Amino acid sequence: MTKRLFDILIATSSLLLLSPVVFLIALGVKLTSPGPVLFNHARVGLGRKPFGCLKFRTMVEDAEEWLQRDTHLNSVYRENGFKVPTGADPRVTTFGHILRRTHLDELPQLINVIKGDLSIVGPRPIVSEELDCFPRPDVDRLLSVRPGIFGLWTAMGQDRVNYPERAHVELSYLDNRSVLFDLVILFRHVPVLIKGQPHESPETRSKPSRLSKSLNPRSK
Repeated sequence: MTKRLFDILIATSSLLLLSPVVFLIALGVKLTSPGPVLFNHARVGLGRKPFGCLKFRTMVEDAEEWLQRDTHLNSVYRENGFKVPTGADPRVTTFGHILRRTHLDELPQLINVIKGDLSIVGPRPIVSEELDCFPRPDVDRLLSVRPGIFGLWTAMGQDRVNYPERAHVELSYLDNRSVLFDLVILFRHVPVLIKGQPHESPETRSKPSRLSKSLNPRSK
């Protein structure tokens, strides 16, 4: 209950404070490319309940259809942990590159927090295909908590790893979660948000980093 109240308080106050920024970003998306302002991506949430994870649209309007019909792009998507690196994704718009670099495309997820789909801190929400990347006994444990905007994996910043290392990092949150640990994770995101997201290539997250090993108790 304490965590849920914290989530609602932070998400609501953040949306109110950042409302001018949200309006300007929405206007920028609308003026720079045709299509909706928000992108609703299907993810798996608490108790396996599917939900639409909101982001400002950073791609062309038919991005999902493009991914399905382009076999090479789809292969890159699957080999890179179900994400196409920004530097290798022709679907990303010019304004979308700016939003991704600054993480501002994630702001609408505060609405997901208020709705109860997300928490401020927790394992990052995943698509259904990613469930196979987690050890079978741990899947139900992973989905026993609300996914979060911020988590151990995102706290790694430019050192973020791909599967299977990512699964170990996300699961380690469940072994250590507490109010204090959530605050530590939020503090770790300060330099990540300041530095912004790197211009990724398919090789960016192909190898586990020293930081991933320090966060992953199974590697010790």
